[in-house]
Amino acid sequence: VGGRTRKLTRSGPVGSGEVGGTGYGASDTTERSNGLAWKSLRGIGLKGLLALRDRFGSLETAWSASSAELEEIDGFGKKTVAAIAEQRAAKDPHKLYADYGKANPNFWALGEADYPTLLRECPEPPPILHYLGEPNADDLTGRAACVAIVGTRSPKRNGYGERAARQLVKALVERGYTIVSGMAAGIDSIAHQTCLNLGGRTIAVFGTGVDIAYPRSNLRLYETIRDRGLILSEYPAQTAPRGSNFPARNRIIAGLCRATVVIEAPERSGARIAGRLSIEYGRETFVVPGEMFDPQFAGSNQLIASGTAQLVPSAAFLIEALEGLPGLDAPLTRQPANLSASPDAGGAPPAPKVAPIPTDLAEPLQRALACVTTEPISVDGIAAASGLGGGEVLAALSQLELLDYVTRLDGGTLYRRC
Repeated sequence: VGGRTRKLTRSGPVGSGEVGGTGYGASDTTERSNGLAWKSLRGIGLKGLLALRDRFGSLETAWSASSAELEEIDGFGKKTVAAIAEQRAAKDPHKLYADYGKANPNFWALGEADYPTLLRECPEPPPILHYLGEPNADDLTGRAACVAIVGTRSPKRNGYGERAARQLVKALVERGYTIVSGMAAGIDSIAHQTCLNLGGRTIAVFGTGVDIAYPRSNLRLYETIRDRGLILSEYPAQTAPRGSNFPARNRIIAGLCRATVVIEAPERSGARIAGRLSIEYGRETFVVPGEMFDPQFAGSNQLIASGTAQLVPSAAFLIEALEGLPGLDAPLTRQPANLSASPDAGGAPPAPKVAPIPTDLAEPLQRALACVTTEPISVDGIAAASGLGGGEVLAALSQLELLDYVTRLDGGTLYRRC
């Protein structure tokens, strides 16, 4: 799948991306070529590359290091160094770079200036990161906040996860945050599409090459992100979908972002992995609450139980928490043209409409919602009218608020129907 790619600039993307081109900082073709050369050697994994960079300051300097200097690095014994010397003698980094660039014209090496700053700080950053679309310096340097939205490929039929994703993305786009996800079916795709529909910026991280639209049902979404956002992958062009690639790409999703929001994550899911990695990386991690006995939320609830992830009771809570993060440029408040309709000129406002109670909601949610009208009511009042305990009411209200059925008033203890 083809597509144009633009150069990286401080104010935004312009022009076209070429091998050896320049971005918001000078693109280091020497670092790229040596990064590719080291990566091509048998027996040199990510830990070895990081050790080389740490020891010599750059992979270019490491490439010309003597065998004695290489043996000073932990894990580089005489046998390993001898194999490196033999392979180095047969390789030309600049030729490797030229050949690789024919199929992969746009990528960053770990040691160069354009490589995403926050991702570089993680324990296992990919040594090569391919891109397609519109790189933006504010996203990649961390000056503007990227927020990951991740969740199950198979959201519940009652629409809870989908509606939560749409509401949270809407609030984030209004405040100028970039939405990052994996373009998987389900919550990921909903997050990307909602962001694009609202005129926001989104980044998709692939477990395939950047030229592969996967799943194929997301071809149109792929083309839109390619043209209006950014696609990233550690895998070269034409890399087909492999099961092992998708868990690995979650470290890139979490590593790019100042915060990760987990929505409807089963126990064994990529979304739970992304949330766990976000915690390990010291990033803010948020989880949309779910029912205690529902396996669709087992992974979500485990993250909450860890004590290091914050429960998200509302979109307003998420925005307030994010805007307290240090080191960010003030997010841009914006109101996309298609986000809300203008009220009719003149005349009285329309009477409030109250949505019917869906029959597929869990019973505690139905009982709590039946007690809430357009008039404010307290948590105690809902408990008394519904027969639910106080904790059950609060849990139900958190979910109903995310589903846009109720809204919490300024005092925090009164609710009414949306």
